[in-house]
Amino acid sequence: MTEETKTTAETAQDAPVAAENGLHATEQSAETQVAVKQDVVAVGNVWADRDAFNQTLKMANMLSQSSLVPQAYQGKPQDCFIAIELAGRLRTSPIFVMQNLYVVKGKPSWAGQECMAFIQGCGRFTNVRLIYIGKPGTDERGCFVSATRLCDGAAIDGTVVSMAMAKAEGWTRNAKWRSMPELMLGYRAASFFARLHCPDVLMGLQTEDEIVDVSSSKVSDLTDVLKGE
Repeated sequence: MTEETKTTAETAQDAPVAAENGLHATEQSAETQVAVKQDVVAVGNVWADRDAFNQTLKMANMLSQSSLVPQAYQGKPQDCFIAIELAGRLRTSPIFVMQNLYVVKGKPSWAGQECMAFIQGCGRFTNVRLIYIGKPGTDERGCFVSATRLCDGAAIDGTVVSMAMAKAEGWTRNAKWRSMPELMLGYRAASFFARLHCPDVLMGLQTEDEIVDVSSSKVSDLTDVLKGE
């Protein structure tokens, strides 16, 4: 057997082994990808996996010691833990959640402007915009969110929030409705739209303005009752 023939034979014998090794490598790669996907899911649901829980707790401790996170979270790993868990469910950055999640009257709540950001960023709508109606400074002044739904191209208009509604609901007892009514109309219109058309992005939480408005209304109502009005 010549040297060239021997080399060809050895190559032919090695081919099945190489193919098998390649198959194993492919299988390992697929297993690795599955493991990575499982880790991502675990981070989104830290209560279901002990390793993910411990990993999140470690991250929460680290963030609580940073001077770059909002002051409300500094030195509070338990609050950082909840922010990280919410971020996993929303598939966003924990820092984003920390910058926009507040505790008002003992309740976690989103910053007012975040409803609009959630609507625009959820991937279900395009051409999202605030539409103002009525004359500024009057009870007829109102606002609603208009958008196009991507799944079927339908035009979606949210609930109109007007100053008349704000007064009827007692929201104007919150001083912000008197000093910046246009902004408050926009915030409330966005929260109404989100609750109707993409409620999951709010994770069941209210906005800080909603909590303040409702609390102010209840306090004022109780005061009226005590006064006999």
